[in-house]
Amino acid sequence: MTDLLVRGGTVVTAAGSSRADVAVDGGTISAVEPDLGALAATARDVVDATGLLVLPGAIDVHTHTRVASDAEPDRFFQDSVAAAFGGTTTFLSFNNPGTGGSAAAGRSLLGGMREWRAATASDSAVDIALSLVITSAQDDPIDELPAAIALGVPTFKAFMVYDFGVDDATLSRALEVAGRHGGMLEVHCEDRSALEERTARYLAAGETAPRFHASSRPPFVEADATARAIGLAREARAPLYVVHLSCAEALAHVRAARAEGLPVHAETCPHYLTLTDERYELPPEDAARYVISPPLRGPGQPEALWDGLAAGDLALVATDHVPDRVAVEKRSWRESFDRISNGGPGIETLLSLVYSEGVVQGRIELERMVDLVAGTPARLFGLRTKGAIEPGLDADLVLFDPAARRTLRAVDLHHTSDYTPYEGRVVEGAVRSTIVRGAFVVRDGAFVGRRGHGRFVERSLDPAG
Repeated sequence: MTDLLVRGGTVVTAAGSSRADVAVDGGTISAVEPDLGALAATARDVVDATGLLVLPGAIDVHTHTRVASDAEPDRFFQDSVAAAFGGTTTFLSFNNPGTGGSAAAGRSLLGGMREWRAATASDSAVDIALSLVITSAQDDPIDELPAAIALGVPTFKAFMVYDFGVDDATLSRALEVAGRHGGMLEVHCEDRSALEERTARYLAAGETAPRFHASSRPPFVEADATARAIGLAREARAPLYVVHLSCAEALAHVRAARAEGLPVHAETCPHYLTLTDERYELPPEDAARYVISPPLRGPGQPEALWDGLAAGDLALVATDHVPDRVAVEKRSWRESFDRISNGGPGIETLLSLVYSEGVVQGRIELERMVDLVAGTPARLFGLRTKGAIEPGLDADLVLFDPAARRTLRAVDLHHTSDYTPYEGRVVEGAVRSTIVRGAFVVRDGAFVGRRGHGRFVERSLDPAG
């Protein structure tokens, strides 16, 4: 007896789209065929997907989702619910400072991993994974990389800026050791010396408003650091993953590295694809909502990034979700721009924005969108049973209505933030249902899942990259 039969939808893969039925047994896809009507009489659940797109669940590889605390015991779960409403069936978190880890766990890479897994066990509605953050406060994180990789956490992140960022020597060692043992380093690329010099100059001149956040971090600050990180990866003969690339200047270095045959990959984010630095001209209390690093860029930059996605120079789109709140983390807007919490929410709006602004506007094909938000994230990050609609893979499915039209408003979203950067934006298409390993988490627009359905996914990377 088939557990679930999804009938009559348009199944979309990276290779093409066609009308097909999808059968699910035991949480995995058992068949994808033009007509599986013979199974309908005995299937436990039959869903009519006529007029809908049947997509593989989105995979968001870049979130800073905060773990539960005594004061906010539901915050990780709530953001996982938001992910489901947005069609994301798996997300990866970073355990960087500010996401809820203890000071003791912050001293050890493996200690941080154990604490994060304990804190999130049985707490998510969708599947989850972890990328560990290497910081300057840890005792000897490089020595712990092989053990973390063996335990199913093969991706790591390092920052070139901030007080917990690391120097080039540490980056070089991390790239080499991670690469040699089957891991991959993700790098936040901004030049520390240029950023600190410019920030000090603005503050000394009394130019402290949120708009100077962007002025202190022009494209060359990102581009120069991106080039340096690529040089370190080349020397280490190791893969490199550049996070939240925001500008054409940095993209040029990635494009050149890939043309050279280097295993360099880069992501961009929906806010860089849809917003520009005009947001910093809003009143300070509103402009603070867009204090994100790297900052929003000027006119023309979003189109350069869309072109990079279409051409394959950019590998994927991820959210860099930070569940900040105007009333809490962003409340320091009255102080200098360097004291405002960096980041903004996005875990629920990934698929809608990429579809509406990418596919509907003719910037990318529908199949390319599926590759950007599902196929490539699964491949690069070692999620071997996810990212496509094929027999034998996890039945992570999204029923998406391409004819829907809606306006994004914070009051309608489910994340732990109290705002959305996309307030008032009209988007085409909407998630109707989200299925994780064969079970509905969202059905016909209502949450029907449960806390703890989501599993931690242990991963291993494909050496072919």
